[in-house]
Amino acid sequence: MKKIEQKDVNNAAWAACDTFRGVVDPAQYKDYILVMLFLKYISDVWQDHYESYKEQYGDDDARIRRKLERERFVLPVVRLVETDEKTGEETLLDEFPATYYSLYERRAVANIGELINIVLDHIEESNKSKLDGVFRNIDFNSEANLGKTKDRNRRLKQLLEDFHKPQLNMKPSLVSEDVIGNTYIYLIERFASDSGKKAGEFFTPSKVTELVARLARPKSGDRICDPACGSGGLLVQAARQISDRDFALFGQESNGSTWALCRMNMFLHSFDSARIEWCDTLNSPLLVEDDRLMKFNCVVANPPFSLDKWGAENAESDQYNRFWRGVPPKSKGDWAFISHMVEIALEKEGRVAVVVPHGVLFRGAKEGLIRRKIIEENLLDAVIGLPGNLFPTTNIPVAILVFDRSRENGGAREDYEDVLFIDASREFVSGKNQNTLSDEHLARIIEVYDSREDVDKYAHVADFEEIKENDFNLNIPRYVDTFEEEEEIDIDSVQLEIDNLEKELAEVRIKMAEKLKEIQR
Repeated sequence: MKKIEQKDVNNAAWAACDTFRGVVDPAQYKDYILVMLFLKYISDVWQDHYESYKEQYGDDDARIRRKLERERFVLPVVRLVETDEKTGEETLLDEFPATYYSLYERRAVANIGELINIVLDHIEESNKSKLDGVFRNIDFNSEANLGKTKDRNRRLKQLLEDFHKPQLNMKPSLVSEDVIGNTYIYLIERFASDSGKKAGEFFTPSKVTELVARLARPKSGDRICDPACGSGGLLVQAARQISDRDFALFGQESNGSTWALCRMNMFLHSFDSARIEWCDTLNSPLLVEDDRLMKFNCVVANPPFSLDKWGAENAESDQYNRFWRGVPPKSKGDWAFISHMVEIALEKEGRVAVVVPHGVLFRGAKEGLIRRKIIEENLLDAVIGLPGNLFPTTNIPVAILVFDRSRENGGAREDYEDVLFIDASREFVSGKNQNTLSDEHLARIIEVYDSREDVDKYAHVADFEEIKENDFNLNIPRYVDTFEEEEEIDIDSVQLEIDNLEKELAEVRIKMAEKLKEIQR
């Protein structure tokens, strides 16, 4: 069989969503689709290897089973039994491997939702070190999400049939893991455009994640962390910047279902060793070693903008002393996330790239004091303004802040004492619902960031004194002048044009009157 193309896999997977559209909210049905994609993938790999072992060992089932027990994901046998209440004797009702194909064969049974849940439970239990908790937030037998029994069964039967298309045969011999991982991200992106503001819980636009990852400069041997990782897109992009597989990925996510999406995303990109914790980063960080926060070479994030009730009441007594520069206001958690990210970056080496709303650049009071301290420490490397309407969640323009701890005393860049400001807010590809960045836009930002020189109406390198004179306000227009003088208007030529147009209009009216007379005869 010939290899399956990326677009064919994408289109077939997206078509499977038709079963739920108009009935289930996109923010909910995305979980059913993505879990089914994951189940189909691990089933196809298992089936491919089973057939290979069958050719190799013939009817030696014991040997084949021993081989399959060493697979990346173990798919156990499901035994459904009925127990006699009086005698305690068990009667075997059904027995089958916990795979997508077993469910497809039983797609018309009355309890198909329950069967899918049972299969997922068995897979999770047999792969506890990898999949513990990944399926706990998904219920294929939910009346609230999928409707009453008859409707639910019809939808689940259709879903299983949609994933049986040849284009979704994900055997390793037919499709590479890159294609499967790309399909997962493609679906997440499509779900985000349909989900509106709810998309902020799990999605950052792909070009923004690529830009953040490139600015963070991950390299071979790095430990990379996203403390607000959503479904893991930024971690995947950071990993793609490294030519070999010598890196370690870490993430934290507070939303349980989004955490599960991130775990599956890591597996579908073959990042099996990625450590993704389910926790509230600001109040209960779990990436710790010996009761201390883990340190990373590279820290990236698109945290929730201006998060209210983020935990300011607990910040002063924070056991990790992350907020020693000051406690941000309780209604805006932006600088709380930034403080955490800077503290987990390796001293004299770590780099941080974070997406923020523009208020972070200029708001005063507590935020202004934190901003001043971090600039005085010489940690801020660049401020990059992006266009508005890049996100499905908001149309406001955003910025990327880059911090570099190698600028500290003793670091490799301690002699750099300026801050690069880039105003890329006017360069974007306009879209009907959402703007995007092109490869050319990203290339220009990276080129200017590397050259670190003034570019008329686009970039400015500001020294410490200039920032101090601006009272540590980082609002980009204070540093990059984008004012465009309006063209002078030639009043005489405009008046002449108006006179000519009026003359033409009078001639047209005469012709119209003549035509009307002819029609009325």
